Amino acid sequence: MTTILLADDHVLFRQGLAMLVGDRADWRIVGQAGDGEEAVQLAEALRPQIAVLDVEMPRVNGIEAARRIRRVSPDTRIVALSMYGDVHYRDRMFEAGASAYVLKNEAIDDLVVAIETVLCGGRYLSPSAERTGPLRSAEVDNKTLSDRERDVLRLLATGLRTKEIAEQLDISTKTVETYRSRIMVKLGIDNLPGLVKFAIRAGLILPEA
Repeated sequence: MTTILLADDHVLFRQGLAMLVGDRADWRIVGQAGDGEEAVQLAEALRPQIAVLDVEMPRVNGIEAARRIRRVSPDTRIVALSMYGDVHYRDRMFEAGASAYVLKNEAIDDLVVAIETVLCGGRYLSPSAERTGPLRSAEVDNKTLSDRERDVLRLLATGLRTKEIAEQLDISTKTVETYRSRIMVKLGIDNLPGLVKFAIRAGLILPEA
């Protein structure tokens, strides 16, 4: 019996994945995690043969979670799930110890093949990921921001007004507005809700409980 841990912060997606993967008579879902920290804890406690990790998760992202799982449960093989096919994410996941990288927009059969390949000691990359050029990802875009821009974005995402941010960072309100405009241009996001979602994905703030 192959034991599998699933980790993804999107509950419906994770539950749907559990139902599909769990249909296999010889596979058993032994745990589900909603963030990277919980995934590491469950992996250490359960020692699953396979850990399927979403690359972008709150608290601890999939890259760091993979690295830590390989330390606390060396026999666990990592299968990465991602919306992004860019080389940056793929390379970092493999460097962290992943044995497979599967795109979320692929059919469930792709994940099944990835798990089967990994169980046989192989390495797997979604065919479309091999053909995909760079796509936008929160981690990559986050690196284009300066430290001060990240500070402003973090405070904006927590709901502070321009004047409050200016007082907290000891800068003028005009400077805050300049940073905000620059952030929106760099990220290609033109509204506050979009900035909040990005800040959560990039790990700058935690999602509300």
